[in-house]
Amino acid sequence: MRTGSEPATARSALRARLWLCVWGLVWAVFGTAAFALVGRPGWAAACGVLLLVVTADMAMVLRHIRQGPHYQPGRDVPPYPPPDNGAPFRRPPRHRHP
Repeated sequence: MRTGSEPATARSALRARLWLCVWGLVWAVFGTAAFALVGRPGWAAACGVLLLVVTADMAMVLRHIRQGPHYQPGRDVPPYPPPDNGAPFRRPPRHRHP
């Protein structure tokens, strides 16, 4: 059921983001080491910068997971209820050109 409040009540898939960070971390480490061994310092530096970005993102994701159900609700936490202000959502009128 769509309520129109999805942007305000959206939840992030933090566990999926954590696994994507782990995947990116592995590839960034591999790329940094491989390019450094082959003698491509520019590409090794680019992979090193990517490694820093992935590490910072992983730290933020882990912080949000540790903060509990407010940021990462478990399966036992029901979804947010729709806003109950009594009035149904009405679309703005469309302008019809003759």
